[in-house]
Amino acid sequence: MQRWRGLEHLPGGWGRCVVTIGVFDGVHRGHQALIGRAVESASARDVPSVVMTFDPHPSEVVRPGSHPAQLTSLRRRAELVERLGVDVFCVLPFTVELSRMPAAEFVHEVLVERLHVASVVVGQNFTFGSRAAGNVDLLRALGQRFGFGTEGADLVTDDGVTYSSTYIRACIDAGDVGAAAQALGRPHRLEGIVVRGDGRGRELGFPTANLSTARFAAVPADGVYACWFVHSDGRRLRAAVSVGTNPTFSGRERRVEAFVLDVDEDFYGQRVALDFVARLRGMERFDTVEALLEQMRRDVAETRGILPADGA
Repeated sequence: MQRWRGLEHLPGGWGRCVVTIGVFDGVHRGHQALIGRAVESASARDVPSVVMTFDPHPSEVVRPGSHPAQLTSLRRRAELVERLGVDVFCVLPFTVELSRMPAAEFVHEVLVERLHVASVVVGQNFTFGSRAAGNVDLLRALGQRFGFGTEGADLVTDDGVTYSSTYIRACIDAGDVGAAAQALGRPHRLEGIVVRGDGRGRELGFPTANLSTARFAAVPADGVYACWFVHSDGRRLRAAVSVGTNPTFSGRERRVEAFVLDVDEDFYGQRVALDFVARLRGMERFDTVEALLEQMRRDVAETRGILPADGA
């Protein structure tokens, strides 16, 4: 899969293509269906499929300070999109100028003149252009004018729930990582660099890897979770993960701390990921250290019961 930043360096001889457009944060089941439809359409036409996304998130440019929690980094998004058989992952830098571009101009300048689209596949709720004035009906009308097809795909629903990035963020914010995984088609992943903590976990017999996460990362609600600890070398290790301020020790800084089971290894400085499988309990304050330790032992036992030892 090719990865482009902007459209300034398109390959020579670039012909027609099928494009799907969106932020695609999470690459959830709805996104997967949409992208899959674009890949099928491109294959039928024997042209490349292109996923077009934006960076930074458009809301941060249009309404500074309103950046939503981020379900997936751009790098992770590209990895997930590639698995769907996409030919090109194109990131358009989202600027104030782009936000002010009229919908018809965006179609003509970006989709027609630059990408030579044969077809555009978008969700039925798709909007674009200045003040989000463009919609699927306008895109279809412009396609008739400029000679490309438009497909407005239905949104994916399950048991009355429409899958969307907003819905998944709400699930994660509530600590319902099971519902988030159902919508994503996989566990929610939190990525970060392991940094030094205060060493209290090691003193208690439960050494933890402390994750420093990205600024806008979607961190689940405070509590304790059963997670897969995914190492950069491909290992998937079981972990009991605490998210919160550690109230037993009057902590104030919100942290993500992973106790990796059955491994005595220092992960300091390494990039790792946590796949959140199940919430074990909320964050609690214990009256004694021994009471905390007893609960931590139960958390570890419960994690073992939830996650298979072979990492499958």
